[in-house]
Amino acid sequence: MNIAIPPSPVAATHPEFAAHCHDYALRLSATMAAFDWQPVSRLAEDLADCRFSRRQVFICGNGGSLGNAIHLANDFLYGVGKRPGLGLRVTALGANPAVLTCLANDEGYERIFELQLAELAEPGDVLIILSGSGNSPNIVRALEKAREMGVKSYAIVGFDGGKASKIAEVVIHSPLNDMQISEDMQLIIGHVLMQWLWMNREALGRRTSGA
Repeated sequence: MNIAIPPSPVAATHPEFAAHCHDYALRLSATMAAFDWQPVSRLAEDLADCRFSRRQVFICGNGGSLGNAIHLANDFLYGVGKRPGLGLRVTALGANPAVLTCLANDEGYERIFELQLAELAEPGDVLIILSGSGNSPNIVRALEKAREMGVKSYAIVGFDGGKASKIAEVVIHSPLNDMQISEDMQLIIGHVLMQWLWMNREALGRRTSGA
C-alpha cells in the first residue's frame, strides 16, 4: 500500500534556507579574514608557560559561553597532550552546579566567579573570560578580582568589547554584533590554541620534565 508523504516545510523553503546558510558562512569567514591574531599569540605563549610552570588556568562565561568554557577546559586538560603531565591545570569556573547555586543563592549571581577565584587562584595564574557583550556583572567582577590578585586576564569578546575590554590585561576582540558568531569565534580561537599546544607537545614536554 502506497502512503502519501506530505511535502516537507523545510524543503519548500530550501532556497531561502540555503541563502541563510551562505550568508552565515560569509559573515563567519569575513570575521576570520579580518581577525587580529596577535593577542591570541600572547595567550598561546602564556598557556605554554602555564604548562611548563604548572600555573593554573581558569575559564568562565555565561550561557553558550559557559558551554564553550567547559568544552575548552576539556581540550586544554587532555587534548593538548594526551599524556600525564602534558595537559594544563585548567578549571571551568561554571562547571560545578553545586558551587554555582550556593554562591548565587548566598552571595548573588554577580559573584559566582569572583569568589571561586578568591579561593582557588594564585598570583601568576591565568583567567580567560568568554563573553559576547563583555558586560555581564559576574564576568566584570571576575576580571576585577584577577587584577587585584595578580592573576593575568584575557577577555575573548564580541560586539564593542564592553566593560571587559577596559579591565582585562589582554583583549581578544571580534567586533561584530552577532552573538552566535561571537561564540563561534570563542571555540575557533580555543581550537587554534589547542592544536598549537598539541603540535608543540614534545618540546613543551621536555621543558615540563626538565630534560
